[in-house]
Amino acid sequence: MILERKDVLGLSDFSAAEIDLVLDTAETFREISTRTIKKVPTLRGITVINLFYEASTRTRTSFEIAAKRLSADAVNISSSTSSVVKGETLSDTAKTLEAMSPDIIVIRHPCAGAPHILARLLSQSIINAGDGSHEHPTQALLDMLTIRHKKGAIQGLKVAIVGDVKHSRVARSNIHGLTTMGASVTVCGPAMLMPRAVERMGVVVETNMKDALRDADVIIMLRMQLERQRSHVFPSSREYARLFCLTRLMLENAKPDAIVMHPGPINRGIEISPDVADGPQSVILEQVTNGVAIRMALLYLLAGGRQ
Repeated sequence: MILERKDVLGLSDFSAAEIDLVLDTAETFREISTRTIKKVPTLRGITVINLFYEASTRTRTSFEIAAKRLSADAVNISSSTSSVVKGETLSDTAKTLEAMSPDIIVIRHPCAGAPHILARLLSQSIINAGDGSHEHPTQALLDMLTIRHKKGAIQGLKVAIVGDVKHSRVARSNIHGLTTMGASVTVCGPAMLMPRAVERMGVVVETNMKDALRDADVIIMLRMQLERQRSHVFPSSREYARLFCLTRLMLENAKPDAIVMHPGPINRGIEISPDVADGPQSVILEQVTNGVAIRMALLYLLAGGRQ
């Protein structure tokens, strides 16, 4: 099967069937990462460009590894080493890349909507690797793959998303995806870090972390997006940690078998305590592993599911 769309720009318009297709396809690619030779010829001849205007370790590396494990050619471009530093616009950069005939362009950009501009301008498939505070669809998909792998299903689960929800593109994509798949989502954080009218997205809003975690099956802790906050909203990191850090004691409010997730990088002791981050309920490193499988699946599906 193929994904009946040219681009992956966000999960707000994904159906449950489309999400299932991506997750099912990713499950088949998980096995490749366990082989001695971690490579298949599936996308030989396909060229993938990773165009990153923001710093990234996990996302860019996993896209590169995903492409290479499928035998595609991967080219990495960062804004600091491109003509952007000379004043070139996004549209001019896009047209230049199009002239080189790549097949898929993966873009991360600090401005919301940048991937949508490329999708309108170019004939190539565009994958959003994070645009401002808008969406990060591949992170949400790998989160859902991790949840399904650990819990068996997503429907009927209670998922608590805690932290800087207002500035988190991960939170937005997860809310779209998880609610579409039938999960009950509760968002929690300080009032000044909660999006306006977030209830319209079909979530429950809590400002007390204990209430948010009560009977939760899954806990997704968010990174403090200090680079996107116009001013510090807390007097100190210690004050934030006192109210919203996931400690072993706080974790006891969730179900005994609840899993703990974080998109990374982790600010230890502020968002999550080291003993929880490295504890038996943490699946943070499994998220990283699943990130490669999800990105392999998307590259494969957008390339037409070719053999």
